[in-house]
Amino acid sequence: MRTSKSVALLTAMMMIAITASAGSKIEGMTTLKDFQPTGMTDKTHKNQQYDLSFAASGKQYTCRTNEKESLKATDFVVGSDLKYEVGGNKGKLKSSTGKQIECTIVRVADLPATQP
Repeated sequence: MRTSKSVALLTAMMMIAITASAGSKIEGMTTLKDFQPTGMTDKTHKNQQYDLSFAASGKQYTCRTNEKESLKATDFVVGSDLKYEVGGNKGKLKSSTGKQIECTIVRVADLPATQP
């Protein structure tokens, strides 16, 4: 009896934690700051991965593309507008030309304060 109450309590706490983390999504428009290839292609990794950098909500984000999806470097032009959605360590980016990718956030840094 005690075990089933503990399991029920643990399950309820996990559901609350998952719900709380799901609500921390940010989205908006920004400018693509950098676009760099990362890693190498080989027999098991057929597609090039890329790191895309952008600033949003006072932070600098670097988002890495999935190695299982193909992407053309010309689809995301540095300096162009970008629609972003960040939730936890997952990101979705959409270029001004309509190309959309899903990526993993691999780095977050505070933007430096502007000097007067």
